[in-house]
Amino acid sequence: MVRRTKEEAAATRDSILDAAEILFAKQGVSRTTLQHIATAAGVTRGAIYWHFVDKGALFSAMMDRATMPMDTAIQQLGERQVADPLQRLRDELMAVLHIVVNDEKAHRVFEIATLKTEFTEDVDSARVRKREAVAEWRARMEAQLAEARANGQLPASVDPHNAATCMWVMLDGLLRNWLFDLESFDLMALGGEVIDTFLAGLKAR
Repeated sequence: MVRRTKEEAAATRDSILDAAEILFAKQGVSRTTLQHIATAAGVTRGAIYWHFVDKGALFSAMMDRATMPMDTAIQQLGERQVADPLQRLRDELMAVLHIVVNDEKAHRVFEIATLKTEFTEDVDSARVRKREAVAEWRARMEAQLAEARANGQLPASVDPHNAATCMWVMLDGLLRNWLFDLESFDLMALGGEVIDTFLAGLKAR
């Protein structure tokens, strides 16, 4: 009986998070109330408060159980042995684009984090989380660009930190514009072209 009760509680918690994820993606975080989530999940507001102190805690739990496309790309490619750091970097960037396009859940959560979250006090943890994620991803790109420069694949004039910052801005801009209007361009095709052009430009400096 105790085990069943725990399983039921876990199932209720998951249904609340599922409902919140869908509503946040549809109408934004600030415009979604706990009552909206309770109705969509088929539970009472009391059930939500039993699991989460407030909307901020619910939002944090939703993000905690999600894997961002950047993290998923690294997990998928982490075991591959690719000696060329520029090829590794390109593979990771293309994997991010592929995941955003083809993984519905990853797409939805990334859209929430990118376009549907207003950094108000009750979800301020999202700002911290995003800042940390961006810093980690940029550091990873910078390390691979620095390795490529050390290998002679990039000119000594290339600053890995500045180049990584530019690459992040490029990737972020591609994703934001595509999420804003999915029909505006083919993310995989244009993304690959933009990434290759940027890397070719670094080599030509």
